[in-house]
Amino acid sequence: MGVLSGLEPKDVLQYFEEICRIPHGSGNTRQISDYLAAFADKRGLACEQDALGNIVMIKDAAPGYETEPAVILQGHMDMVAVKKPGCGKDLSKEGLALDVDGDEMFARDTSLGGDDGIAVAYILALFASDSIPHPRLEAVITVDEETGMDGARGIDLSGLKGRRLLNLDSEEEGILLTSCAGGGRVDSSLSIGMERAEGLLLHIRIDGLQGGHSGSDIHKERGNSNMLMGRLLYHLTERLAVRLVKLWGGLADNAIPRQTDAELVIEEKDKAACLAIVDSLEKDWRRELAVKDPDVSITVQECAGGVAGTYYGADREDTGRIASFLVAGPNGVIAMSAEVEGLVETSLNLGIIEFDTQAQEFECGWSVRSCIESAKQALIGKLCAVTELAGGSYSISGDYPGWAYRADSPLREKMVRVYERLYGRKPLLQAIHAGLECGILAGKLEGLDCISFGPDMKAIHTTEERLSISSTGRVWEYLLEVLKEKEGQV
Repeated sequence: MGVLSGLEPKDVLQYFEEICRIPHGSGNTRQISDYLAAFADKRGLACEQDALGNIVMIKDAAPGYETEPAVILQGHMDMVAVKKPGCGKDLSKEGLALDVDGDEMFARDTSLGGDDGIAVAYILALFASDSIPHPRLEAVITVDEETGMDGARGIDLSGLKGRRLLNLDSEEEGILLTSCAGGGRVDSSLSIGMERAEGLLLHIRIDGLQGGHSGSDIHKERGNSNMLMGRLLYHLTERLAVRLVKLWGGLADNAIPRQTDAELVIEEKDKAACLAIVDSLEKDWRRELAVKDPDVSITVQECAGGVAGTYYGADREDTGRIASFLVAGPNGVIAMSAEVEGLVETSLNLGIIEFDTQAQEFECGWSVRSCIESAKQALIGKLCAVTELAGGSYSISGDYPGWAYRADSPLREKMVRVYERLYGRKPLLQAIHAGLECGILAGKLEGLDCISFGPDMKAIHTTEERLSISSTGRVWEYLLEVLKEKEGQV
């Protein structure tokens, strides 16, 4: 029996647990794609699996719904697959270890992938049922949404009849999303001069941060461990002879990094001064982040038993260049919307940094977002300019359009009406700063009417991710009622 056996909605959670048994991190979706194709084949459903692994699956209308407008159900099959330090699970080959805590499900020591595994589970439960009333259903399940929406970008939707799309990639029940920001990724690289230096090898770790989603949590202005490490390195290189040996932090460009590590060489005589700088900065950060990230910490460990040795790393000048580059780079909220109160207009997140002696390159990756295309391009340009000024090179990838608000939306009107009938109140209609595939798909299907919604989740893209079981059930019931209501029905 599965961990979720006996919980409701039974069929949805059964499929969610099956999905969680299959490795499906971004870039590793062939197995889950084949599973979905086999699901369709077993039930005699029309299905197309393209070269990328995207799935388009069709289910004919239930009796009495043949003349109703077709509905597209959309989600993505990949997840942000991250694990806690010390977790021995190989997420490229192993499934998740699900568990339940009261009303919440989670995965032990890893992210859960409720974003967007629950969308796939809803779709499979619908397509497996012979008793649910519904119009023609067209499922669009994409790959690699989390790393640039490459699946949505490459999918062919020319065979679809539907022009109403339910995107099941939202994380707050009772909110219907009506538009979202566009985004892209910038990768910067600096070639680093190397040298051998004698001294103490220290391992410094910045930790204790909450992290979060670089779209939906960026306005909370939590600490970014990569940026904090840049500040620390800058203070150290200004005052001491420091050589960087290793530097790594963050797991995905769209996740606010929680932990960053560095190995560096200092002269023996500078040990006390180094520790004093670390202690002073930790106190500063705890004041700065007292409300936003109160548990921020810096730990310093002497390697090789505290005995001086000779180490190969970045030369002193380029260690300083890395520090200056990190301090000069923008991060976080850049502008708030002048039209929608509380909505972030433009932001970026330094999600990944890495340097090691073998590569002799310092590399980092930013996720850039904006609901205004010109502002997005201006911020991308700023990152490119900062990189060039530092003597580095850059590449731009994963550029995707925003999803514009549609003034005339029969789908939105229907979903508000059904929600109000079920719960006696209107749902909230919101624009979000996070990216969704709706903008790309709307560019492929003229006149596409989209709404995004989903059950309550928290801490997505992190090892603290949780999915509400009761909310999963209520959203399932709401979805069924939306599909059940016929045109003209009140």
